[in-house]
Amino acid sequence: MKMETPALAAPAPAKTSIQVIERMMALLDALANYADPVSLKELSRVSGLHPSTAHRILNDMVATRFVDRVEPGTYRLGMRLLELGNVVKSRLSVREAALDFMRALHRKTQQTVNLSVRQGDEIVYIDRAYSERSGMQVVRAIGGRAPLHLTSTGKLFLSIDDSKAIRAYATRTGLAGHNKNSITDLARFERELSLVRARGYARDNEELELGVRCMAAGIFDDSGKLVAGLSISAPADRLQEEWLEDLVQTAASISATLGYRPAPAA
Repeated sequence: MKMETPALAAPAPAKTSIQVIERMMALLDALANYADPVSLKELSRVSGLHPSTAHRILNDMVATRFVDRVEPGTYRLGMRLLELGNVVKSRLSVREAALDFMRALHRKTQQTVNLSVRQGDEIVYIDRAYSERSGMQVVRAIGGRAPLHLTSTGKLFLSIDDSKAIRAYATRTGLAGHNKNSITDLARFERELSLVRARGYARDNEELELGVRCMAAGIFDDSGKLVAGLSISAPADRLQEEWLEDLVQTAASISATLGYRPAPAA
C-alpha cells in the first residue's frame, strides 16, 4: 500500500524586515513631534500601531539607545540619534549636499549655476553646473575668487554683517569697481544691502562683468549659519525673473539637507 506524504502546511507569513523598519520610523517620527516625553498610548495612536506592537518595538529601541524610557510608559528620542547625527554632519560638506540640486537647477534653466563660499573679503567658487549651450563664457573657474561687494553671493554674506563690519570692509577694499556698473559708493552700497536683507536674495547687475547678471540665495546649516551662496549667472539679456523662485527653493532644499530648519513664522 502506497503511503501518501502529507502536504506541508504553508508557512505563516512572516513580518518582513522592511515592515519592522517602517514601524520603527513611524514611532521615531511620532516622538520627534513632541518636545516632552510621550506616553505609549499616544505613540500608538499617532503611529497607528497596536499598543503591544509599539511597546515591543520601543523596548528594542530603548536597548539600542535610539529611544529613552523616561519613566514607565513614557518615551523620548535617545542620545544615539544625536551621536549618529553628529557623525553625518561631520562627513557632509555643502558641496556634496548641493551638487545634485545644482545639476537639476541647471537642467531647468540651461544657465550656469554657481556654489560659492566666503573667504575673508572675497567669495570663492567651489563648484559649478554649466554647459556650453548657456551662451556665456565661464570666466571664473572653480577656485576662482571675486570681491564680495561685486557679486550677488558676496552681498548675501555682507548683508548679515553689522554696519561697523561693513564699513571696515569698505575701508579695507576701497569698494574698488570693475566697471561703470560697480557700486563703489558706501552709502549706495549700504542701501543695496538693506534691499538684500528685506528680500532674502541678492543680485549682481553687471557689476562684476559687463554682459553678465546674477541672482543668489543663501544656504544655511543646521545652526542657522549662512555657509554658502547659490547663484544663477546668465547673459544680461537672458536672465529671467521666474528663475528666482526656482533658485530660492533650490537653496532651501540644500539647506534642509544640511539640517537647517527655518524658525516658524510669528
